Amino acid sequence: MCGITGFIRTRDTSPADPAILARMTQAIAHRGPDDEGFWSSDGAWLGHRRLSIIDVAGGHQPIANEDGRVVVVLNGEIYNHHELRQDLQSRGHVFSTRSDTEVLVHLWEDEREAMLSHLEGMFAIALWDARDRTLLLARDRMGKKPLFYGLFDGDLVFGSELRSMMAHPAVPRRVDPDALYRYLTLDYVPAPRSILAGVRKVMPGGYAIFHDGEVQEGHWFDLRPTWQNFRVTKPPEAAAMLWSTLRQAVQRRLESEVPLGVFLSGGLDSTAVLAAMAEGRDPATIDTFTIGFEDPSYDESGPARAVADAIGTRHHQHILSMDSAASLVRGVVSIADEPLADPSLLPTYLLARFARQHVTVALSGDGGDELFYGYPTFRVDGAARFLARWLPGKARSDWLPRAVDLVPKSDRDMSLDFRLARFVRGLKYGSIDRHFAWIGGFDPGLALGVMSPDLLAARNDGSDEPYPDVSAWRLRAGGGDDLATIACVYARLYLGDGVLSKVDRATMAVGLETRAPLLDSDMVGLALSMSPALSLSGHTTKALMRLMLRGKVPEPILARPKKGFGIPMANWLRTGLRPLLEEHLAPSKIAREGFFRPEVVSGLLASHLSGAANVRKELYSLLVFELWLSRYLL
Repeated sequence: MCGITGFIRTRDTSPADPAILARMTQAIAHRGPDDEGFWSSDGAWLGHRRLSIIDVAGGHQPIANEDGRVVVVLNGEIYNHHELRQDLQSRGHVFSTRSDTEVLVHLWEDEREAMLSHLEGMFAIALWDARDRTLLLARDRMGKKPLFYGLFDGDLVFGSELRSMMAHPAVPRRVDPDALYRYLTLDYVPAPRSILAGVRKVMPGGYAIFHDGEVQEGHWFDLRPTWQNFRVTKPPEAAAMLWSTLRQAVQRRLESEVPLGVFLSGGLDSTAVLAAMAEGRDPATIDTFTIGFEDPSYDESGPARAVADAIGTRHHQHILSMDSAASLVRGVVSIADEPLADPSLLPTYLLARFARQHVTVALSGDGGDELFYGYPTFRVDGAARFLARWLPGKARSDWLPRAVDLVPKSDRDMSLDFRLARFVRGLKYGSIDRHFAWIGGFDPGLALGVMSPDLLAARNDGSDEPYPDVSAWRLRAGGGDDLATIACVYARLYLGDGVLSKVDRATMAVGLETRAPLLDSDMVGLALSMSPALSLSGHTTKALMRLMLRGKVPEPILARPKKGFGIPMANWLRTGLRPLLEEHLAPSKIAREGFFRPEVVSGLLASHLSGAANVRKELYSLLVFELWLSRYLL
């Protein structure tokens, strides 16, 4: 895993100040603590920070082709590089390293951007072809690796993280009002936008080609359900296919010249990855890592320990206290340089830091909930469709919310009052939008209500949809509203821009590489080819994965309900984080900055601190944005 950055000058190709590229590269040094590399010629500047995993001795980047006119920097891993190398050598290409990165320059020579469909891996690529002055920027199918870029006065600037972009003098530091609205409602800024005006993200499964001062964007891969054509309908047969595919996906991700372990939560996804890994190597040589919590309603360390003991791994566990986590919140923007209002970023970072003491690569279970219908929202989708169809509008908008307000408030993880309030909130939206009302941050109406009049006037995307990105991804997935289409939208938004961004920033902050076997292209294709009914059985989620694991892990693990990687944020905001909250959400500060309405923010703060309401998600979202604003723009 690495960090990439650079810029292409079109107005003036005379030598730029080398300090610019040095600053941009240094800004992402945490992504690659082992090495750095620079390349420049004729107005093109590429920088690289390296975390050495494959070809530790010879994989220095940037890497060029035989005549030095095609140069590439890569963040990530190409898992099928051995097969690609053999094919390219048979065509006459000559290699000078064992690195997976080198296959990219030779593939480009033969196939240009069509090469992307041959790549199996997680990657963000920047490739410069000096022959026709063309830059290719591309991301992997699922968007596991980030890549930002912007066009400023005809010059293109790119980087793995926003902090690298902001180290270039041409990149403005202005908040995009439309991106801020999306952040408030979703808890993250979805691609192709970023929180900074003028800076874009390459889309997952997408690319951007820069030539003659213009950018052409495109998609080389889309997620689309194909289960209507799937012939296997018997669960045992489907489970056997899934297990075989998972074992192959795990095996692909075990190549490493440095120590490798597994993140283990005690849930089905990480358990499945570990079980598949343990079939191919001695479990006693596998290191597993878990973070627990003092609050038992949030703690999963017990089930994780049970899985580790049953399989026989070397298990490592760390318990997180409120004091240790609260001290991290002030520095959350040092982990994620774009606002990301997922509190689980904090324990994920601590888990990564803990694991990094022992390993350099860790396998994770990311992707299982989206592809195999693991979220509780999938289970209640049918009930919501029924109520939305048959309940009068006034019942959904007035009577039900009043009834939910009478339920006693609790700070426990996924408490009854929180779940009921979220469920009722979603009933006023369409079949797919309601899922993001359930799992998101601010209700769209409240998001518009908290934004200042000036900021609302500056919005220019022209959409009056509550979740405009949901509609866009729904169309790319085929336009349906069935559960398989909803799963695709989850994978593109909540997984791609939320979960994977969180994992990337948390692990890269400590120089740790993570690999997600459940997001292998064969796994994704198989999952989307299977009927949702195989995974959703009555009130049971992930029924197919549970069947796949039967006999391989303890039965109590298979019977456990879904439990997210949450933290007791509601209580922390009233106790240990209260001074930080009151400092950054002070009415005078909010009014001076001009992004939010002070009276609305103060009302949210007062209702939460008094215990009258649980608005932890909204307050944490505002706090993270204010911390980011103070660090990068003020």
